[in-house]
Amino acid sequence: MSVVNFMENLLAGAEIGWPLLGEVTKYEQPTKYLVKAKNYSDEFAIPVLTAGKTFILGYTDETSGIYNASESPVIIFDDFTTANKWVDFDFKAKSSAMKMISSSDETKYLLKYVYYWLNTLPSELVEGDHKRQWISNYANKKIPIPCPENPKKSLEIQAEIVRILDAFTELTTELTTELNLRKKQYHYYRDQLLSFEEGEVEWKTLGEVAEYSKERISYSELDGSNYVGVESLLQNRAGKIDSTRTPGSGNLTQYNPADILIGNIRPYLKKIWYADRVGGTNGDVLVIHTTDTAISPRYLYQVLADDKFFEYNMQHAKGAKMPRGNKPKIMEYLVPVPFASNREKSLSEQERIVTILDKFDALTNSITEGLPREIELRQKQYEYYRDLLLSFPKPKTEVAA
Repeated sequence: MSVVNFMENLLAGAEIGWPLLGEVTKYEQPTKYLVKAKNYSDEFAIPVLTAGKTFILGYTDETSGIYNASESPVIIFDDFTTANKWVDFDFKAKSSAMKMISSSDETKYLLKYVYYWLNTLPSELVEGDHKRQWISNYANKKIPIPCPENPKKSLEIQAEIVRILDAFTELTTELTTELNLRKKQYHYYRDQLLSFEEGEVEWKTLGEVAEYSKERISYSELDGSNYVGVESLLQNRAGKIDSTRTPGSGNLTQYNPADILIGNIRPYLKKIWYADRVGGTNGDVLVIHTTDTAISPRYLYQVLADDKFFEYNMQHAKGAKMPRGNKPKIMEYLVPVPFASNREKSLSEQERIVTILDKFDALTNSITEGLPREIELRQKQYEYYRDLLLSFPKPKTEVAA
């Protein structure tokens, strides 16, 4: 059965009411639930929430002023960005710049239904606009309520829509949980594979096995697919590489396949990419080229695509406000070369390590395969059905206008 036919059967000709969102819901400021402590720790029990994308800032050991969302779930709504989250666990709040939204009448309006509908709305934020959005804008939105003259029937319809969307959400949550477990497993194996007993490796500086590129390439030779600026580098080995812009004049640093591109500005962002094409990049990106044939470029990439390197890079970065990687210090970074006295055995061991780590990379980070790809597909499927299930005929007055 198609979604359209399903909805027709579910509604069975019922009228759709269009009350204001401000009538269907009520809000509370989180003033009573604001956290005082700043010493967050994963060992503590109570999450501290913000309505923005970060959502959970950390965990606190405070025991008073906790909102019991496990008993009365709420939607937390960022009054400036309109970001919102469904919360059904106890929490403390970080900022008063959010509203806790609940149903004005649970016998008529199911809050989870309101939450799903809220996320079908397109963003109307205007850059630079700092007004609070709930009262000035969102409270005046008209929300579709099926069968408003029959609250019991209305709740049944709302609950069925919520049940279907919950099922999609649960699947995505399960996949995300699985991904997080795989990431922990991946980090464990990275540590194991890149840790060596004394005598198993020879430690060489990065400058002994590689150099940073000084080759130049003209802007005229570039298009959007072979210019990589720091803004479009892979972040944590996952994301996009195609640039959002291509410069129009001048020269850039050239990179070639098997070169390693490292974001040299704000090293804490951990941006790194193993190049698969010829292209050019700007001064915010350091291009590393392997010079020692006894070192596999892909192995060197895996050594550098590691938290130990990023932490080292930050320790030696220059500048506080906009730190930059220190090139001389970067070239002093120590690279473990397994079985260095036996070139063939060394390359074989490097290949073994790379094969294992590449598989984990694909599973935990790839946007074209593995769990991230599956999560992305399930999210799109959820959004597609959500928008269909919550797409009701507009009021005649709006259609006429």
